[in-house]
Amino acid sequence: MPDPTTDRLERLRAAMRTRGVDALLVGPSADLRYLVGYHALPLERLTMLVVPVDGPASLIVPELETARAEASGATHHADLVTWGETDDPVAHVVDRLAAAGTDLGGTFGVQDRLWTSFTLGLQAALGGARWVPGSSVMRDLRIVKTAAEIQALRDVGAAIDAVHAAVPDLLRPGRTEAEVGRDIAERILDDHDEVNFVIVASGPNGASPHHETGDRTLEVGDAVVVDIGGTRAGYCSDSTRDYALGHLPDGYADLHRALEEAQEAAVQAVRPGVSAEAIDAAARDHLDTAGYGRYFVHRTGHGIGVEEHEEPWIVAGNADPVATGMAFSIEPGIYVPDRYGSRIEDIVVVTEDGVERVNHRPREVLVV
Repeated sequence: MPDPTTDRLERLRAAMRTRGVDALLVGPSADLRYLVGYHALPLERLTMLVVPVDGPASLIVPELETARAEASGATHHADLVTWGETDDPVAHVVDRLAAAGTDLGGTFGVQDRLWTSFTLGLQAALGGARWVPGSSVMRDLRIVKTAAEIQALRDVGAAIDAVHAAVPDLLRPGRTEAEVGRDIAERILDDHDEVNFVIVASGPNGASPHHETGDRTLEVGDAVVVDIGGTRAGYCSDSTRDYALGHLPDGYADLHRALEEAQEAAVQAVRPGVSAEAIDAAARDHLDTAGYGRYFVHRTGHGIGVEEHEEPWIVAGNADPVATGMAFSIEPGIYVPDRYGSRIEDIVVVTEDGVERVNHRPREVLVV
């Protein structure tokens, strides 16, 4: 079986040649983990993977991070260059580019979320260069998943489903959102390597899609939105289900039924060649018809893989067609200010003839 990292670097260089990029410069990020498996700390000290279109890749790290870099296995794919506290790390970047024969006045891709201070330092040192976003070459590598990546998403999807199966036992009147959230986080770690986020949004807090789990006490009659995710073997989970304590609030049954239908319509719209905005419209149009459209305030979905939010974006205005191997969420929501909220989220994978869900928990609201 070919080494996935070697294959990724080869495909990266092919993409760089196609786009006329002479070198890619990658700081601590999902891109760095994806390319060489190094989960670098986002320090004020520069860490950078330097990938010339021709010549060996180099991983430049602070000297005190040497052991972590070596333990990651990244040094099997990139030459390790360390720098001391009084060194100029940008000078090391320039030296490695020059050693590879890179045109220092050429075109450089810089990883999209690199700190501004590092980007400005690189631009000052390579004054004649042209700069493009790193995503211009990374997008096509990451947006379509390999068979192994799809299996990783299935596995982590099953792991987060198991956490949702435990949620009903944690929801009790008198407990706070924070107490429930801590228990959920512990269960995520039973079969994930890390917790990415936990949203427990009860009662009126459910009307805030990104509510920060807090000290509100759960009450009988509350609807509770639980949106959770973690990372397992480098790939992310993300799933949302709705619960109610004791009984459904007034009006919630009709609202949730419309949401279930909208989510199903969007999932069934997924197939190769369909535009991202058409999938969004499948959910949005149904909620408009049902009278809840004004309460659906975000996109229908986002890509997922080594990051919980990545391309493709399932949103109006994105006319790009989805393709076999793409993975993304389908998560319409209804948010009624000062009353409650509701969201149903599954991760799906585009197959050759349609769609596969990787989350399988019941989608109806569960009364506990």
